[in-house]
Amino acid sequence: MDRGKGDANGGLAEATASRLKFDSDEEAEGVEMEVEEEQAAAEVIGSDKTSADYYFDSYSHFGIHEEMLKDIVRTKTYQNVITQSSFLIKDKIVLDVGAGTGILSLFCAKAGAKHVYAIECSQMADMAKEIVNTNGYSNVITVIKGKVEEIELPVPKVDVIISEWMGYFLLFENMLNTVLYARDKWLAEDGVVLPDRCSLHLTAIEDADYKEDKIEFWNNVYGFDMSCIKKQAMMEPLVDTVDANQIVTNCQLLKTMDISKMTSGDASFTVPFKLTAERNDYIHALVAYFNVSFTKCHKLMGFSTGPKSKATHWKQTVLYLEDVITICEGETLTGSMTVSNNKKNPRDIDIKLKYLLNGQRSQVSRTQFYKMR
Repeated sequence: MDRGKGDANGGLAEATASRLKFDSDEEAEGVEMEVEEEQAAAEVIGSDKTSADYYFDSYSHFGIHEEMLKDIVRTKTYQNVITQSSFLIKDKIVLDVGAGTGILSLFCAKAGAKHVYAIECSQMADMAKEIVNTNGYSNVITVIKGKVEEIELPVPKVDVIISEWMGYFLLFENMLNTVLYARDKWLAEDGVVLPDRCSLHLTAIEDADYKEDKIEFWNNVYGFDMSCIKKQAMMEPLVDTVDANQIVTNCQLLKTMDISKMTSGDASFTVPFKLTAERNDYIHALVAYFNVSFTKCHKLMGFSTGPKSKATHWKQTVLYLEDVITICEGETLTGSMTVSNNKKNPRDIDIKLKYLLNGQRSQVSRTQFYKMR
């Protein structure tokens, strides 16, 4: 799931190139030609695909699962919730939505679940079945390959639904709707959803150097004006790790979601914000992150993806502003954020940002649009 700085494919290409060493220029050129041909073929084959089409295919690759499993904050939190609050799992029928490799199902089986139904739509379902068998849990875990909306369970109700559905900006990839569908169809009246609470937060940062490298770069590319691309670059939120020292304002709660009660429509919203400067500085971008909570445990458990917390593969979502705002300590940047699923590709996110500042050194009022693709 990790895109790192800039484009997903571009970052992968750069990382791959940095690791390769060749004995000769001819060998390097040969490999480059092969890579270019493969990329060109992929572009032709997949030219009509949307992110919705790529979604399940992407989760068939091992690398994405390796990254998620190695995200200690993510995986250990789920493990701790299951093992330290085993009363939620023991002797219960559990549904694992988007099971991937089956790691959450394995945690539940080990904690004494009566039975676990692990639903996975990608080709990883085949690997999950083998993993379950290899670890001796085939009598407890049933892996079902298919879309949640299209399959039928062999039981009418389940006691627990567990899922790691969160995407970048919390809502990217729109897997939440799948969890809500499963909840409404299969969860028993007194059943539990894990996690059951999520919240989206916002802050503002100084980020002159990277904005210069990422956005202003297009003004002069080897002596040519490519500034027409800059507007598009501004519309693409950047998923990256933000240094806590860059934060200029307070961090504000934007939206809380109760997964056990909310409807799918609640994932589209407009909320106001008010960010107060904690020092004199510049603001180049707003930064969104999310927190996840398991409130049904004896002790509240969860994690944060914020810049002041231990890093996760979700990092933070950076929304660059067209304006460079000079803000003084105590001044407030106010506005609103509108979040909705893209009408054409519902796994994508459209963001509308309005912001206003009447300060000593900056007066600005603007509306910007962003697209997470």
